[in-house]
Amino acid sequence: MNSFERRNKIVDLVNANGSVLVLDLSNSFGISEVTIRADLRLLEEKGLVTRFHGGAAKPGSNLGENENQEVLLEDRYSLASDPKKRIALAAVTMIEEGMTVILDSGSTTMLIAEALAKKANITVITNSLPAAFALSDNKDITLVVCGGTVRHKTHSMHGTIAERSLAGISADLMFVGADGIDTTNGITTFNEGYSISSVMAAAAHKVIAVLDASKFNRRGFNQVLPMAEIDCVITDEGIGEKELKSLKQTSVELIVV
Repeated sequence: MNSFERRNKIVDLVNANGSVLVLDLSNSFGISEVTIRADLRLLEEKGLVTRFHGGAAKPGSNLGENENQEVLLEDRYSLASDPKKRIALAAVTMIEEGMTVILDSGSTTMLIAEALAKKANITVITNSLPAAFALSDNKDITLVVCGGTVRHKTHSMHGTIAERSLAGISADLMFVGADGIDTTNGITTFNEGYSISSVMAAAAHKVIAVLDASKFNRRGFNQVLPMAEIDCVITDEGIGEKELKSLKQTSVELIVV
């Protein structure tokens, strides 16, 4: 499908459903969220859609400008079949005005960034380029982007420069995802770009792992963080009884959505 066909399809989806989310379009078309945002920006310029934080709606919908309609967008997250969206919303409820928050890269932390559209007077530090882009329009958020080397697979910043940019940082919360979790090894990944996560965790007073139930007892070959460095795990109700019991035997706070 070329870009012309894709944009026509996006308009069809908006007209049929009333609104669409960037993440859903990215997953549907198998392209980056950055590309989807560029599509939506072009379509808005042509008067075919109205953009809001995290998506687009029919022209004139004013989503993102009307407070009541923003609540409806939150409802879409909390009622969504995708557990990652429920996890993201639960994470956002932990963020209070005046806080400094670190977002690691990943699909669930990206959803957290999307859901931060209504927040004000917070500081967000991230190595995720898509998350930074999503937050860049919100003038009420102080946004700090880690420098470093781009890891193209995840569109995130890594390496010595990125890690040094966190020196002297003191954050209230850090949100981290992973490919797997078990109570013996903590959270793990199959990726090579993981060392920055431990630097982020060291800079935060509370570390929160945001992991859907499919990640339990799935073990990557690189340890992101041991259980001792994780303060809280937010997961969904699909978690198995065995995994639930095992996690409750640790000192980690557990939130199931």
